[in-house]
Amino acid sequence: MPPETIAIASDHAGVGLKSVLKEDLAELGFTVLDLGAQDEESVDYPDIANALADAIGPDGVTRGVAICGSGIGISMAANRHRHVRAALCHDALSAKLAREHNDANVLALGARLIGTDTARDCLRTFLATAFEGGRHQRRVKKMS
Repeated sequence: MPPETIAIASDHAGVGLKSVLKEDLAELGFTVLDLGAQDEESVDYPDIANALADAIGPDGVTRGVAICGSGIGISMAANRHRHVRAALCHDALSAKLAREHNDANVLALGARLIGTDTARDCLRTFLATAFEGGRHQRRVKKMS
């Protein structure tokens, strides 16, 4: 079985954090699909979120990471797509609950608000945590 591909995308504010998380993903054995930005030249986070949403689907990747300065804008833009459940996480517990209770398929992070070590913990927890299903399934279904 080939390694799972994880899509990762950031605006200009998230380029540095994205590069760290890309290395972590590769070390964990994932194939990384980098959807931009590639440098700190200003770009619009809705465009980046749309590219990430386009990559996620039945014929594409199943999970992604979205990064902007606060994480707020890119998560809002990503969640405009019905098949995306982007969760803005600030610590490992919020990443765990986003997966367990909400079946989040995109981890959103704010590069200007979260430390690198905390972001790395969020990523590892997000990837290692399964959706609990059960009573949560009914709620998640209403979002899709």
